[in-house]
Amino acid sequence: MLLVSDPCLGPEEKAALADVIDSGWITMGENVRLFEHTFAKVHDADDSVAVSSCTAGLHLIMHALELGPSDEVLVPSMTFVATVNCVLYVGATPVFVDIKSNDLPLMSLEDAAAKCSDRTKAVVLMHYAGYLADRSQWCNFAAEHGLMLVEDAAHAVGLAEAGTYGAAAAFSFYGNKNMTTAEGGAVIASGERLRERIRQMRNHGMTSGTFERRSSATPTYDVPMLGYNYRMDELRAALGLVQLHNLKAWNEKRKSLTQLYKELLKERAPEVLAPFPQARKSAYHIMPIVLPEKADRQAVINGLRAANIQTSIHYPPVHRLSFYQDYLPSVNLPRTEEYSARELTLPLHPKMQEAQVDQVTRALADALS
Repeated sequence: MLLVSDPCLGPEEKAALADVIDSGWITMGENVRLFEHTFAKVHDADDSVAVSSCTAGLHLIMHALELGPSDEVLVPSMTFVATVNCVLYVGATPVFVDIKSNDLPLMSLEDAAAKCSDRTKAVVLMHYAGYLADRSQWCNFAAEHGLMLVEDAAHAVGLAEAGTYGAAAAFSFYGNKNMTTAEGGAVIASGERLRERIRQMRNHGMTSGTFERRSSATPTYDVPMLGYNYRMDELRAALGLVQLHNLKAWNEKRKSLTQLYKELLKERAPEVLAPFPQARKSAYHIMPIVLPEKADRQAVINGLRAANIQTSIHYPPVHRLSFYQDYLPSVNLPRTEEYSARELTLPLHPKMQEAQVDQVTRALADALS
């Protein structure tokens, strides 16, 4: 089975894990700190905060920005549910924003503007499929409306521009991402004060961690703020350091495979739309396509699976999930709903070869016919 995603793990990762185990120190320590510095350098940032997941990072950002029950936050529905859940975690109200179009399945600036109110305090941009939202337009929008801008950069690891839009950005290292620590994430914040507040919050709000107290003559600590257990451990950090070393080459491979996909799709299945036809900065996290309006998506999925090709859907709209239908039953996002009903995600990862892209596009053409 050719998988939609397949993590690149090998002897270097095994050796890194063994080194941590042999060291005798497996909780947050020197590897985590080195990973934070290295990750920040890749993204042209001063520093970063390693956390247990991208979800944890988004929650910490919302909490550190003091969003709460009286506030509204503009969010996409074309995203993973965690993007929106984190707004509820702090008691704020998510306000769903439609996408621009099937060509450009990123949040619509026009719909966002129409949904601003006196209670709107922040907007969460999600760089869907790894393609960056327009920085200047969204920064101007946030400034004009007095909003804090947060990036869900789960799909955009390795892009230096990600994390530069506003208050802070959260990244994901889940097993299907461009680099992985199995579970894990990181936060890049715009200022030292916000970053250090997030750093303290990820460790129960404590003024010192276990590793710091190990070599300190004063083994006491204080808790001056509400915090959480959102730490990254040494094992994951060691994995991340190895993965970071290969990230640039892996993203370049994703780019070349994506370009080949688009060329072959145009030739073999011209009725299929490949979003983002115009040049745009991307980490090429996934390969989404939009099937013809009258195509039977399940039949296409079955046809590809019969050819040993896995597919996926990114994403079922968050506002149509059962919990959010009950919570906000009147939401109507026609462009998001149409895109989601016709979207299909094809395999894309650095282990793939050009011959496999050829295989997928031929099988897709056959399934459509």
